[in-house]
Amino acid sequence: MEITANENLKVQVSHKQILTIALPITLAVLIPQINMLTNNIFLGRLSEEALGNAGITGVYYLIFAVAGSGLSNAMQTVFSKYAGKSEAEKLTVILSQGVRISLMLSFAAIVFTWFIAPFIMQPFSDPDAFHKEMEFLKIRIWGLPFLILFQLGNAFLISSLNSKLLMTGFLFEAMTNILLDYVLIFGNWGFPALGFNGAAVASVLAECTGMLVVFMVLMKSGLKKRYRLLADFKYHSLLSKEIIRVSLPLVFQYVVSVTTWLVFFILLESRGQTAKAVSNTMRNVFGMSGVFIWAFASACNNMVSNIIGQGKQTEVLKLVRMIMMWSMLFTAIMVITLNVFPHLFFSLFGQGEHFVQEGTSVIRMVSLGMIFMSMANVWLNAVTGTGRTRVNLLIEIVAIILYMVYTWYFMKVNYISLAVAWSNEFIYWLSVLGMSYWYMRSGKWKQSVT
Repeated sequence: MEITANENLKVQVSHKQILTIALPITLAVLIPQINMLTNNIFLGRLSEEALGNAGITGVYYLIFAVAGSGLSNAMQTVFSKYAGKSEAEKLTVILSQGVRISLMLSFAAIVFTWFIAPFIMQPFSDPDAFHKEMEFLKIRIWGLPFLILFQLGNAFLISSLNSKLLMTGFLFEAMTNILLDYVLIFGNWGFPALGFNGAAVASVLAECTGMLVVFMVLMKSGLKKRYRLLADFKYHSLLSKEIIRVSLPLVFQYVVSVTTWLVFFILLESRGQTAKAVSNTMRNVFGMSGVFIWAFASACNNMVSNIIGQGKQTEVLKLVRMIMMWSMLFTAIMVITLNVFPHLFFSLFGQGEHFVQEGTSVIRMVSLGMIFMSMANVWLNAVTGTGRTRVNLLIEIVAIILYMVYTWYFMKVNYISLAVAWSNEFIYWLSVLGMSYWYMRSGKWKQSVT
């Protein structure tokens, strides 16, 4: 199969350009969500306990995964800025510095999970589930270095306007994960039946496969040769400092954001296995319905940074509005579909009618939050694209304070129902939208653009 790369590094403000960048990202984002959904379907067939435990372990791993996403999004911002400036020679140095930083971050996460996390999580965890969850996480965390390097390779493909090449790596990762879930969780085809831990092993091997394939794509497409990618791993002070300056607030922002979700799942420990299992499936709802949101948000980050690099700051707000409308349209289609056929979705997990009824009421509430999420994520990523990631962090902190106060009240002080507890997403995304929109409209970001 011949793989061809796009060599044009400058974006245009047009609907065609937006869709050209975003739709391939959508397909690429969809595949790991199918991957996660398949994990939960298999674990749901194993037991309700396994499906419930997958919630807290999944969110724990997600904390480190989004730290990697923060780094890759920052890398995407830096990549796109220099691409917009037509300084292609900087791209190879940026990627190699990102690889160095990624490996250090992964090593720290592995050490933390093995030697520190058990002492932090044990007081808050269900005693019957704690040891199973920690055993799972000590396996699962080994996939992190592969995942982050995979994310870096994809960030380069998006920034170099080659998002059409993303599909290959994600496709191989998903196929590997689904196949290994089938054989390792239940012990099919003569493999050992690893149960809950089988999902962890499958995911690690799948992420390794994804990383290998995306770097193979870089080689086969000619991008590695053209930009001399990974040819030099020497420390580059100025670009490393720029990556760290842009990435640290994003990494911290993402980690704090998902940590609050971990707190939410910990608070759910006292609400029974059904509440935990239903809430875990809500991660799938966010994943499946959010594929367009994350894709258009990623496109917004890339395009805003590229346009600024070209010196066209006056076109930024017009571009963001265009991207937001596409994000809202596609998200509305997804959530309407889920709300019309909720029974079909929840029946996939094989948990019975009570589970379906409980989940349906939650999905109605989550859908409203996702419409605001479709707008808020685009504007928040516009802030990211300007390079003002400290502003991202400030927006995140304010939104999380509101989220946590609301969550604590409706989870501990006045618990009404699981659906009301999940209405915290509406509060969170509405506050993010308001602050991000105000900042971009204020024009203050122009003062720091270089």
